[in-house]
Amino acid sequence: MAHHSEQSCRRVDAGISRVFELFGKRWTGPIVSVLMRQPVHFADLRRAIPGISERMLSDRLSELGAAGLVVREVDEGPPLRVAYRLTEAGAAMEPALKELGQWADTYLGGPGRC
Repeated sequence: MAHHSEQSCRRVDAGISRVFELFGKRWTGPIVSVLMRQPVHFADLRRAIPGISERMLSDRLSELGAAGLVVREVDEGPPLRVAYRLTEAGAAMEPALKELGQWADTYLGGPGRC
């Protein structure tokens, strides 16, 4: 049986806790998933995620920006438009998120099954 120090367990828990603090919030995963494909304008991002309000989308994008995962870019108009794209750190999440999606397909079943 492997023995783990209390310190190493805290490191793992702290890292996982930080990830799920951000990605455990409703809408964060779908937002990042849409942005993995390409930079997206705010209105298009909202249309791509049924049920999300403008305020919630704005809040989640701000949180992702503060975490260094998303960048807001203003397209000088006319018309003036705002687009969002993943940073290098945000794009680096793609393999992990794809793995989680495959795990969900295998072990959680199809949509609607919990």
